[in-house]
Amino acid sequence: MSSSNEAGGPGVRELPQDEGLRRGLKNRHIQLIALGGAIGTGLFYGSSESIGQAGPAVMICYLVGGAVIFLVMRALGEMSVHTPTSGAFSQYAYEYWSPRAGFVSGWNYWFNYIGVQMAELTVVGKYVQFWLPGLPAWVSAAVFVVVITAVNLVTVRAYGEIEFWLALIKVVAIIAMIVGGVLLVCTGLGNGGRPIGLSNMWTHGGFFPNGVQGMLMGLVVVMFSFGGVELIGITAGEADDPRRTIPKAIDQVVGRILIFYVGTVAVIVALFPWDRLGTAGSPLVTIFSGLGIAGAAHILNVVVLTAAVSAYNSGLYSNGRMLHALARQGNAPAPLARTNRFGSPWLGILVSSAVTAVAVLLTYLFPDTVFLYVMSVTTIAAVINWTMIVITDMRFRARLRSRGEAPAGFAMPGFPWTSALVLAFLAMLVVLMAFIPSYRVALVVGPVWLVVLLVARRMRTGARNRG
Repeated sequence: MSSSNEAGGPGVRELPQDEGLRRGLKNRHIQLIALGGAIGTGLFYGSSESIGQAGPAVMICYLVGGAVIFLVMRALGEMSVHTPTSGAFSQYAYEYWSPRAGFVSGWNYWFNYIGVQMAELTVVGKYVQFWLPGLPAWVSAAVFVVVITAVNLVTVRAYGEIEFWLALIKVVAIIAMIVGGVLLVCTGLGNGGRPIGLSNMWTHGGFFPNGVQGMLMGLVVVMFSFGGVELIGITAGEADDPRRTIPKAIDQVVGRILIFYVGTVAVIVALFPWDRLGTAGSPLVTIFSGLGIAGAAHILNVVVLTAAVSAYNSGLYSNGRMLHALARQGNAPAPLARTNRFGSPWLGILVSSAVTAVAVLLTYLFPDTVFLYVMSVTTIAAVINWTMIVITDMRFRARLRSRGEAPAGFAMPGFPWTSALVLAFLAMLVVLMAFIPSYRVALVVGPVWLVVLLVARRMRTGARNRG
């Protein structure tokens, strides 16, 4: 075992798909990488859509969605602590379910994060247009593709440092925004000394302006926001001490994301009438511009732009590692397993980056609608991913029972009832998607994508057997 892997600590199992990668991520990196992946467009831009569906009741949507995602992460966490690997849920599905499940899980996650990255790219241009309204959105997106791809080709420690600071900027900004919003609500600071109060939460049609149905529709949109926390599982293959850092990261990061989301949307619906928040631009920038705080709006636009770049950066990191793991499993072309002298899976990164560049074309062709459609397709891919994580964990537990082993100290709470609850919730999300026009395309794309994966798996297996 190489010295780079010895950093993982005693008893850490080194798997074939991790060969070539280097353990260089510390707990602070993993915490901020996960926050960076999950706190992005879904909060700063997509929250307009969820608020439009649920009104102030969107806060309940975030609480419910966050609780479900916490359980998904605990299911992933107990497998990651047992066997830390950058292949994460793909490798676990491969080992505890079947090679076919590993193939589908890995490629679906790659597809999921391709969608996340494309969603980030589609809004980068809109943020830049806040300052340069004449600059086409696709130009900004193209520039960021090149820059972030270059960042991901360096050492994992360098990537971790860059993402740490990018994510830290938006975390600090969110805290400052929440504090500033509370001051506006309570003291009127920056609003001529007139406290805004909380009346906006119920004077524009009530707390549930669109009823329970509206809240359920908002729940669908909200779940897109939580995509990205699975990055904790991906980082396990390059963490210095995964058996200590992974449990700590999961327990802390989900709670922090929940606080940031609920706190942010609470400020949004308190400061500004929910029915006056459109889908053009970030609602945070809209709020502070509407209040006449021009300087704050510029600062917030820097933050939301940083957030989008950070989330894209995390996605590219994740996809490069997933293609590397799939190639080591034999579920992807062998060249994708290659790493450069820095230990970066360079070909997997370049391929993922090239595919996400399609968003540049889509932004050029459909500048006003591309985000919502990409978000819907990404959400169905995330639902498939979360479902497979929970089912794989159930099979993992069955494997442990057959060996007479007990789960590790970081066990899924309430198993198996919580697992069944999560699966029922995810099934409900799929049904609810049929009632939102922009999400119906996902109900077509999702099944077609699964069929494509199953056919590709069969063809690859057949080619191996003939060989």
